[in-house]
Amino acid sequence: MNLPPVIFGTLIKRYKRFLADVELEDGSVITAHCPNTGRMTTCAEPGWKVALSDSNNPKRKYRFTWELVHNGSCWICVNTGRANEMAFEAVSKGWIPELSGYDEVIREQKFGNSRFDLLLKKGEELCYVEVKNVTLLADDGTYAFPDAVTERGRKHLNELIDVIKAGHRAAMLFVIPRSDGTTFRAAAEVDPAYADALKEAGASGVELHAWQAEVSPEEVRVVKAIKSII
Repeated sequence: MNLPPVIFGTLIKRYKRFLADVELEDGSVITAHCPNTGRMTTCAEPGWKVALSDSNNPKRKYRFTWELVHNGSCWICVNTGRANEMAFEAVSKGWIPELSGYDEVIREQKFGNSRFDLLLKKGEELCYVEVKNVTLLADDGTYAFPDAVTERGRKHLNELIDVIKAGHRAAMLFVIPRSDGTTFRAAAEVDPAYADALKEAGASGVELHAWQAEVSPEEVRVVKAIKSII
């Protein structure tokens, strides 16, 4: 998918979860909206180059949105909403073989007490898919999720197990919008309860897929499967 036009700057600091101060190329300093609620470990170091999109809405309190950061090795997409958009595009176009062959791909569908990112339909066949954005690069060089304790993430896994019990397919799709790691795994050192829940989900029949995205200031898109070590 194409990104909106971006402007470049240098990260000064990220704070209060949703804010980031950025020095633009012309030397001016602005506060941008940060659409990422995680800790952003390994993708928010002061001094790194960033790319911002412009809402062109003067009435918006924070006109600019932080989209990408460059760590000296690769671009990383830190806008978590883009992961859902990339997943929808990839599944709709059949780029992920394991999730292809459906007639409909519907966003934001409810099952039980959760709302899942995608519902795939072909006649009576249903597959619920939850999408997660993976930005953490662990010390061992693997991509890892989550980067902060996530009770909501565990709730989604339990609901996906309920989907299986109801006789449908269920899948976790981890979108990795960076290219400097190797395999994917659960970040047990960050949230051991989530790591245990992910293993339980896999053992219960929930499919686990990790796909890397190609990231540039012009485009972000899912390109290849990454081996998972769960």
